[in-house]
Amino acid sequence: MAGRRWTLEGVRAVLQDVRARTERAVAQADGLLAQRDGAQAGSRERAVAEAGLRRAIERWAREMEALGAEVKGLWLVDFDNGSGYYCWKWPEESLGWFHGYEEGFDGRTPIQ
Repeated sequence: MAGRRWTLEGVRAVLQDVRARTERAVAQADGLLAQRDGAQAGSRERAVAEAGLRRAIERWAREMEALGAEVKGLWLVDFDNGSGYYCWKWPEESLGWFHGYEEGFDGRTPIQ
């Protein structure tokens, strides 16, 4: 879906799925982080938790890309609308932000 252009309505229609998939991935990552942090440095248990964490994040990124979103960071996705991006980051409840191609996350402005 590279090069897809999104309308505001289109993003809002898919956002519930994006949120649900992200919520699952965050919960899995949190559990793996707790496992990792509870394990002794250099242990097999710690290595297994770290590998699982990487896989969970990679799986989430593939799912977001399959939906047509552009992954811009951990739990952060953009939707290209032809003049910039609609921007969403976990745990935002709804789509409320936009930024131009050059501004990035720090240049987000509220959608009017």
